[in-house]
Amino acid sequence: MIHQTNCLSNGLRVVSVPLPHLHSVELAVYIKVGARNDPPHRSGLSHFLEHMLFRGTAEFGSSLEIEAAFEALGGSVNAATDADSTCFYARIHPAHAEQGLAILASMVLRPKLEGVELERRIIGEEALEDLNEAGVVTNPDLVMGGLIWPGHPLGGATVGSLKDIARIGRDDLLEHLARWYVPANAVVVVAGPHDPQVMTAAVQRCFNQWEQRPCPATLPVSPQKPATTRLAMVQDPDSQVTVQLAFPAFQRDDTRITSLKVLRRLLAGGGCSRLHLALREQLGLVYAVESAIGAYDETGCITIDFSTAPENLATVLAATLDELKRVVDEEIPAQELERVRTAYLADLDYSRDSVTEMGARYGWGTLMGVVRSIDTDQGLVRAVTAGQLQLVARELFRPDNRFLAVIGPLAGIKRQEIERLLQR
Repeated sequence: MIHQTNCLSNGLRVVSVPLPHLHSVELAVYIKVGARNDPPHRSGLSHFLEHMLFRGTAEFGSSLEIEAAFEALGGSVNAATDADSTCFYARIHPAHAEQGLAILASMVLRPKLEGVELERRIIGEEALEDLNEAGVVTNPDLVMGGLIWPGHPLGGATVGSLKDIARIGRDDLLEHLARWYVPANAVVVVAGPHDPQVMTAAVQRCFNQWEQRPCPATLPVSPQKPATTRLAMVQDPDSQVTVQLAFPAFQRDDTRITSLKVLRRLLAGGGCSRLHLALREQLGLVYAVESAIGAYDETGCITIDFSTAPENLATVLAATLDELKRVVDEEIPAQELERVRTAYLADLDYSRDSVTEMGARYGWGTLMGVVRSIDTDQGLVRAVTAGQLQLVARELFRPDNRFLAVIGPLAGIKRQEIERLLQR
């Protein structure tokens, strides 16, 4: 598979991923701006702006007109904001790809930014999903973010706080749009059956009015200082405690990222993964255990998540740490590593059949400076050794690199016992 990248005169990068064997086209506009770029006292501004670009444009007067325009082309449109990027994307019939690009360009370049109060109410409802009835944050990712990146927007909520959402006005949206939505800070990607030359020319026509301006600087995370606390316990009425165990890890361009991805799969990547076997099949004390990796320009982390009855927390946490210690102390058997590797290689092959995954791989990858082909990634996976996995585990799973968030009914849980387990 060959992808092509062209840079227009205004600095906008255009990525074409021809996939002639598929029957839909993914169009996406990636902007390198997210929650970490929100100004002080305006958390959630990037996410708010993403919502507002659906509220009508110079050519399409309302969100209904935008949706109807895409549906008339056999497509649909959506968007997402995360810690450091915003994406507007549409899946569409290949025959109408250029018309779809024109609608996306209208949203990004000529939004009306009307209906702020209505959107504020909608976003407020979204923000409430992270809070309990007492207004306390109970989302484990947010509780953990405050431990690992205290005082930095990277550790906060993408949707923002209710207080900050209430402060955001149209002037804030206009300023954020002008500051971050610049062509050199963006990538347009087309993935699916198309002619790269034709679609690059279409992007040129649709986005040639996007004014070239300098890219602003992103506030970096300060070098990690010794944590004042590595354990957060949040009272919340429920039948279980939700637990997240986290380890600060590698930035996205670190050469050890592939080893970390293999290690994540070995620990919590399916029914044969070590934590699934230890916590569910042997102890019977969790229904599911999951793991995720977050990687950014200058920092990252790996998390392990599960829920269990409060009285079982110490037992499950001890068993989890035992499994991590086993990875540190004992080399992964060749047969187990080969099973994990084979599944990973298969998933990479399966992604060739998805215009969404191919668009993200080459569009988001170009935006973040980490674009790699599937063949390259598969080569990196094949090269991972048991020794490399052990070195990564030793680097990350040490006691002074552990953080724990526990949310739920805390009565009967002994904090000192949990702290001792975390530090052992």
